[in-house]
Amino acid sequence: MNATTEPFIPSADLARPSVADAVVGHQATPLFIRKPNPDDGWGVYELVKSCPPLDVNSAYAYLLLATQFRDTCAVATNEEGEIVGFVSGYVKSNAPDTYFLWQVAVGEKARGTGLARRLVEAVMTRPELAEVHHLETTITPDNQASWGLFRRLADRWQAPLNSREYFSTDQLGGEHDPENLVRIGPFQTADI
Repeated sequence: MNATTEPFIPSADLARPSVADAVVGHQATPLFIRKPNPDDGWGVYELVKSCPPLDVNSAYAYLLLATQFRDTCAVATNEEGEIVGFVSGYVKSNAPDTYFLWQVAVGEKARGTGLARRLVEAVMTRPELAEVHHLETTITPDNQASWGLFRRLADRWQAPLNSREYFSTDQLGGEHDPENLVRIGPFQTADI
């Protein structure tokens, strides 16, 4: 069995414009958006832990997202290579025109920069998502920051936003607020 390997690039080296998908932020404090790699799993885990009320998954889950789902996830780093933003999701196998956004996190150092929107749009404009025309996610009723983000995305993309209860508190073990399914679309990724 012949295995092909991609060259290893340290995380700090990935925080360069020549490797990043996008450079955002101010000139004095740029942020670099790129696909995650195996070195990013722990940094993503630590970022999500610092962003309540997000549900924290295992470090292993974030490592899987950074490797197995890297084409549909993104990290944002500062010039030192520190992960300050993350978005995860996947194209639904039973609805290949729909991207399900699982989680978006922006660390304290990058808040107020519009990074959450830019992370989502960086993923949505990748060639791997060219046939995607809907975005879905789940949001608890009281998460105003997430509701605001997805309303702004729908407005920017000139697409309808619909929601309904998806998972009840009982389905979530009685210890979690209900989750609403939020759907934006249809839209054209080429117009994002």
